[in-house]
Amino acid sequence: MEKTPFALASLILTLGLVPASTWAADPAIASAEEVVAKVREAAKYLEDKGLAGFSDFNNNKDARWVWKDSYVFVYSCRDDVMIAHPLRPDLVGKPILQMRDDKDHPLFQDMCKAGENRDGGWVEYWWPKPGEAKASRKISYVHSAPVSFKSDIQVGAGIYDESLTPADLSKIVADFAKPQKSVP
Repeated sequence: MEKTPFALASLILTLGLVPASTWAADPAIASAEEVVAKVREAAKYLEDKGLAGFSDFNNNKDARWVWKDSYVFVYSCRDDVMIAHPLRPDLVGKPILQMRDDKDHPLFQDMCKAGENRDGGWVEYWWPKPGEAKASRKISYVHSAPVSFKSDIQVGAGIYDESLTPADLSKIVADFAKPQKSVP
């Protein structure tokens, strides 16, 4: 079986491994699978392009790193700085580790821990949807992205969802990492 997002989604839904609500029914809303794929693509892109790749993620709403209602952001845990954010250029260059969401949660501290895992991880927090001022529940997938001599770089992207848990979403990542069996 080919490992396409559609094939994977169909298999997971058929087996009942993750609730059907994981997949966005609205074509304008990013799915969890798209987020994982984009974050991993961004990590590989930065690994290949190096430090010069950072600018490709900044202040460019029409770039490949912004889609539907999601976007990829880049940060450094060791340097405590937002490196790139396509929709919030005001955050670039700012410290991240003391940032708190609307529920006073230190979101980037959790992101830095989750991103250290070999397969990345999901973090729940409250953040405004693009174009909105009020914060909504967001769950972001974060992954390390070794760039040149900076091994602490991480990339993330998220979905706005009221019901899924990071544990539900971790099943997607685990299943994505499993080798797919061929169907005779």
